[in-house]
Amino acid sequence: MKTYHFKGILQNTGWKENTSITVNHNGIITDISSFDSQHSLPNEITNGFVIPGFQNAHSHAFQYAMAGLAERHEGGTNPDDFWGWREAMYQLALSMNPDQMEAIATMLYAEMVRHGYTNVAEFHYIHHDKNGKSYSNLSEMGSRLIAAAKTAGIGITLIPIFYQKGGFGKKPNDRQRRFISPTIDEYLRLLESSKEACKNYKHANIAIGIHSMRGVAPSDISEIAKSGPQDIPFHIHVSEQLKEIEDSIAYLGKRPVEWLLDTIEMNERFHLVHATHLTDNEITGIAKSKANVVLCPSTEGNLGDGIFPLKKYQEEDGKWSIGTDSHIGINPLEELRILDYGQRLISHKRNIYSSTQQGDSGMYALEMATITGRRAMNNFNTDFFKVGELLNASVIDASSPLITTSSVKNLASTIVYSGNLDIQLGTIVQGKMITSSGNYEKYQTIKEKFIKTMNELKNR
Repeated sequence: MKTYHFKGILQNTGWKENTSITVNHNGIITDISSFDSQHSLPNEITNGFVIPGFQNAHSHAFQYAMAGLAERHEGGTNPDDFWGWREAMYQLALSMNPDQMEAIATMLYAEMVRHGYTNVAEFHYIHHDKNGKSYSNLSEMGSRLIAAAKTAGIGITLIPIFYQKGGFGKKPNDRQRRFISPTIDEYLRLLESSKEACKNYKHANIAIGIHSMRGVAPSDISEIAKSGPQDIPFHIHVSEQLKEIEDSIAYLGKRPVEWLLDTIEMNERFHLVHATHLTDNEITGIAKSKANVVLCPSTEGNLGDGIFPLKKYQEEDGKWSIGTDSHIGINPLEELRILDYGQRLISHKRNIYSSTQQGDSGMYALEMATITGRRAMNNFNTDFFKVGELLNASVIDASSPLITTSSVKNLASTIVYSGNLDIQLGTIVQGKMITSSGNYEKYQTIKEKFIKTMNELKNR
């Protein structure tokens, strides 16, 4: 048993000051209670305010190795858009072996933990060897991602991705050869193998993933949604790029989200990643279906995707979470700010996040990122901290200048709108404190393996 004494913890109803949380040896909360700070020894108290651990609802771990490498646009010979970036991504995907995948993912996940993330949904599609042949262990690469999460100390939802086509009605191209599962049966075998791999780490679980409307035959998307496992999350990239929508209309006679709404009975287990370009009818349809949207603001901005219609979506009571996708940024507070500020720039208003929680934008952002983010991991617990649940938390340094001078009324928004890694005292994952400085056990070894891998790949 271990008891943490904090200056305050954030619950759904607001801040609870001078609060203790006790966990058992499995990291499960056994007690939450107040304490008398006047009669407690200073060295018993963690000088921090605690918010729920952040949920990273969309990650492509291998892409961390190319962060910052697609920003040179010399000579104008390559298209300066998402599709040009995709070619650079293909080259990286074709180059790495399982050991290198594990080293990259471990470094990324360690950095996520350092920034306050306690869980990640890994949208994983490098399944095969460099020649496009299956490994003897179908989930070899997925197993490496699980091993990476275990080493870094982060919970992982592995989402093996069904990737079948090279575009609407097109055969896959050779650069996609490591991704492809030609049939539903082959994908389901991959899914089952991945599910077995999750048994190697008690904080790993499984979800279904469709790469995109362009990446899988529409009839197979519908079949997987209807006859695949119904008790796990379902993730799909959708309507990220304008070209994708144009191609969908030409091939299906409908926009991607329009087709999903007309064809599939979506519910709260569905997570539509990006969904950047929507009509009003699509916005209403997603919200009414109880499906969720996963937004990745730093990546969406980096790729020039566009700006999600968040204000209209929230007016329809739509639910959203955040992810870091290509990992051009890893700070969850930055993701929340980019999302909000993009909306302010196009609406010329400042109350984007304040539709609930009595106008408290910071509290609303944390609530949405936490509760909807957990749902992306198949965790439907809506209480920030609850007896019987794992203690996963981001610990904010109470001595940080703006934090220590803030009233609890302004504390959530001070954290969200002014916070960075400097205010991160540590991250508690599965009941264990990991410091934010990166000097925790294993970090140096993780870093050394990552550097060795990057030197081998020679892509930087």
